[in-house]
Amino acid sequence: MAAIPKKVVERYKKTVSKFQRVLKIAHDRDVNEADTVSIVQDMLAEVFGFEKYLDITSEYAIRGTYCDLAIKMDDKIQYLLEVKAIGMTLKTAHLQQAMNYAANHGVKWVVLTNAITWELYRMRFERPIDCDLVFSFNFLELNPRKVEDQQKLFVLSKRGIGKSVREDYYERVQSVNRFVIGAIVVSESIMNVIRRDIRKLAPGVKVENQEIEQILRNEVLKRDVIEGDEASKAMNRVRKMAKKPVKRATKPRITKPKTPDVPSMSLSDRLTSEFKQEV
Repeated sequence: MAAIPKKVVERYKKTVSKFQRVLKIAHDRDVNEADTVSIVQDMLAEVFGFEKYLDITSEYAIRGTYCDLAIKMDDKIQYLLEVKAIGMTLKTAHLQQAMNYAANHGVKWVVLTNAITWELYRMRFERPIDCDLVFSFNFLELNPRKVEDQQKLFVLSKRGIGKSVREDYYERVQSVNRFVIGAIVVSESIMNVIRRDIRKLAPGVKVENQEIEQILRNEVLKRDVIEGDEASKAMNRVRKMAKKPVKRATKPRITKPKTPDVPSMSLSDRLTSEFKQEV
């Protein structure tokens, strides 16, 4: 994951504690959904670094059909936000409208939040439409000095979007988890290694991969790691990986750098660019 700029970390230290106080007051007063949306807009601007009147839009909240807010930069929706009242428990069903809109318009990222709980989802464009929960966090429990908490905030931040942090974080979550590791352990290549080492330990003993797999599944690994939907997805991913040819490293060709053509910017473009820079 890309390094978080020091300036961004300092902003987290100043703003997270401020909004933790705001959220506690709002929760105690049980503010409605409209007020929660206003708080989320302030958080997106002050914590996550978006320009409130340029990057954050409610143009897709048409009679509650799609979503409450969206982050839109360079005429492209970066992610949709479905916001519920601060006292409401979030449910996957709350995502449905935003998911449908995201799938129909090629938007990969959806956020479900009640200002306290934040859930980030990555769309899977398949039939039926589905999504993966990338992470969730309770804003009241964040410690802006902890690297793990800083990373989650950075994934949702304006600077994080520019560095493709979301994709890197999602790829790690998808690859480094118990289901994928379990699928790798029971893959043919690993069982071949186990069988080879057993033969080294006891040269006269005959053992086949099928027997090794049964022991791994029944006596070594937990059942929930190798059974169920998540396990099946991981198994399919590992099988696809095993079929891919191994790429050999090649020496990079040395080419002379070209001097890029720098297009002239109009006054309006320069002013807009300066205004969009993160404070």
